[in-house]
Amino acid sequence: MQSRPIPFGAELTAEGVRFSLWAPDAERVALVVDAADPFPVERDADGFARVVTPGVSAGARYSWLINDETPIPDPASRFQPDGVFGPSLVVDPAAFAWRQSDWRGRPWEEAVIYEVHVGTATNEGTYDGLRERLDALRDLGVTMIELMPIAETPGSRNWGYDGVLPYAPNEAYGSPDDLKRLIDSAHERGIMVMLDVVYNHFGPSGNYLPLYARSFFTQARQTPWGAAIDFDASHRRAVRDFVICNALYWLDEYQFDGLRLDAVHAIADDSPQHILGELSERAKAAFPDRHIHLVLENEHNSAYWLARDDAGQPRFYSAQWNDDIHHCWHVLLTGESEAYYEDFAQAPLNQLGRCLAEGFAYQGEASPHAGGKLRGERSAHLPPQAFISFLQNHDQVGNRAFGDRLSSLTEPHKLALAHAVLILGPQIPMLFMGEDWSASTPFQFFVDFGDDPDLSAAVRDGRRREFARFSAFSAEEHASSIPDPTDVATFNASTLRWEERMRTPHAQKLQEMRELIALRQTHVTPLLRSGFEGADHVFQNDEGLDVHWRFAAGDLRLFLQFNNTRHVPLDARQRVIWSSAEARDGGYELAPWTGLVTLEARHAGA
Repeated sequence: MQSRPIPFGAELTAEGVRFSLWAPDAERVALVVDAADPFPVERDADGFARVVTPGVSAGARYSWLINDETPIPDPASRFQPDGVFGPSLVVDPAAFAWRQSDWRGRPWEEAVIYEVHVGTATNEGTYDGLRERLDALRDLGVTMIELMPIAETPGSRNWGYDGVLPYAPNEAYGSPDDLKRLIDSAHERGIMVMLDVVYNHFGPSGNYLPLYARSFFTQARQTPWGAAIDFDASHRRAVRDFVICNALYWLDEYQFDGLRLDAVHAIADDSPQHILGELSERAKAAFPDRHIHLVLENEHNSAYWLARDDAGQPRFYSAQWNDDIHHCWHVLLTGESEAYYEDFAQAPLNQLGRCLAEGFAYQGEASPHAGGKLRGERSAHLPPQAFISFLQNHDQVGNRAFGDRLSSLTEPHKLALAHAVLILGPQIPMLFMGEDWSASTPFQFFVDFGDDPDLSAAVRDGRRREFARFSAFSAEEHASSIPDPTDVATFNASTLRWEERMRTPHAQKLQEMRELIALRQTHVTPLLRSGFEGADHVFQNDEGLDVHWRFAAGDLRLFLQFNNTRHVPLDARQRVIWSSAEARDGGYELAPWTGLVTLEARHAGA
């Protein structure tokens, strides 16, 4: 399979390898190939150093030498066999023989997402180790795996959000061909693969860009991670292309079916066309014959990026992670109200109803947690599949002090109700790895900056200071009990134990999730395909909740009860597809923490 060339990094050509580096702020640039003597490379008016080297082929190792003194890896390196500080490897992207070369993906409406951290998903912590679990995920009903970021980071363990070489798949997990083999094998089983990418910042260690391309960043705008990437200056075409080409690279060379863009609220751009708009436009144009799904994480709740065209297709992005719906459920299930949960502490049931029927809970209202700042845009016009719903993800588990999962914080029957709503609601559901069997292992925050003890200490101490504002950790002795993110034991504790799936009570939970996903694919997915016509919700005296979604093929209704008991009458047109309540007197008796889902078909086959 022939890949599209990219203007950065090392590209194989008929004349040899073309090397290209954007280094507008370096005094001198030289190239070092296979540890030979460096040779100077002139730059053009745009700041690019480009040279074609006959006789060099795939497998060669190379570095750029900046100002005659600092050898650096290629920022567009396709692989770092010796880690982030070593030389880059020339890779032939066309060498891998794809078995599923005719794969075109699956429609977004069919997505059931499973978020995975490669390093802790299996004992092996590799792409090959995850590949061995694909049959289990297919049997669960998963149709899309979402990989947490895999870009090269310092050390051997990291969540992935400290990446500094965004084109290089992390060598700790295997080779580029190992990653392609994982994706090819997933496609063979009908499973899409999405990649989490980070375009809002670079990690704190191993980022050499400021040495030779200071103008990649702007001090005029700051993010939680430092100076912002400068997307909006007219002379920063190279910066925009570096990011857009990275997105196309993963979709092309690795055949990923989609990308999840991390924290786009931290991306600042005042260009006539925002970088998010240009990226989505370029991706759609590049792959017109494939199902490509682009997803956002966006605290601002910007409905604009989720708009649909006249045919009901996404204009820009397929969906957004809906933190609001998670926060509603978390408050209801645990009673927690600190930090951002304070925005949902007063009326979580009312807000849950709004999320289920309209998308966002905050659609322009003031956020108490943000000091009264208005948050969000109107979203009721958007179809449910514009929102990804979840009860857990890497952030919501891993950013807890001990990485404890929801199954350890609430009662099983309450979690079962929440999972039924998650899977049988029309939003796109996402599970976090191990959630399908209520894994006993936590998912804790871990990093590896072993070569930088000062940075390791800063991360460790900062983690404990971060939790000092919580009442449970205000005392020093309690804060010191928080796991050390730089200790390998923290990483090891987060590794899934797949053998649990066969034991009680995990096996029963797994079977419950399989049955729910099967019900979704049979009853809910056809509704999504038929076209969304609107939704509404009704609160039952703050004790229960009814939600009604209307589609061209039929109506989906959800009845929930959280306090007291009520009787829900049904007519002959309403077919019950799931219930945890007791049938009685032509309807169902809903006790606290029970629910009911019905389907009223308008056309055969719904």
